[in-house]
Amino acid sequence: MLTQVSIFIIAIAFAVLVIFLIKTLKAAQGSLEKVTQTLQDVQKTVDELSYEVKQTVRHANDITADVDHKLKQVEPVMESVRNLGEVLNEVTLAAKQASAALIARFQKPHHTVDKKTGTETAIKSASSNRPLTSTERTVQSYNATYEEPAAKPAKNWLGYVDIAAGVWQKMRQ
Repeated sequence: MLTQVSIFIIAIAFAVLVIFLIKTLKAAQGSLEKVTQTLQDVQKTVDELSYEVKQTVRHANDITADVDHKLKQVEPVMESVRNLGEVLNEVTLAAKQASAALIARFQKPHHTVDKKTGTETAIKSASSNRPLTSTERTVQSYNATYEEPAAKPAKNWLGYVDIAAGVWQKMRQ
């Protein structure tokens, strides 16, 4: 009888164990179904995103090709601008040299003849080492105002521009 009771207790324990295993397996099955559904949703989302990413990459490639094409079209204009800058630089340099030569020429002392005494006096330029005295400034102002037009040097600035242009053309060659 003890054996029968022992077998009966073992049978009940086994039945309880099977019931709990069945519940656990059903819960695991539900979880696996949810995981399967989630993985399917993720796969669907990844497929949609990969399509959109491919479209974005194609669009970016098209934009890159378009920008490259436009840059190649603008390149000659930029080359022309660079050449124009170089030419303007050379013109500016030539103008500087011409103006420096003109300033140096005008800074040389000019000689005038005093009509009363017949003596020659030198008019000091602004670049001399010592400043002019008040008397020298007065004489210079008087001579500049009342000097005869024939004695004044001709101020033909267009001639100087022509000279500068000729020098610049020779420098370019």
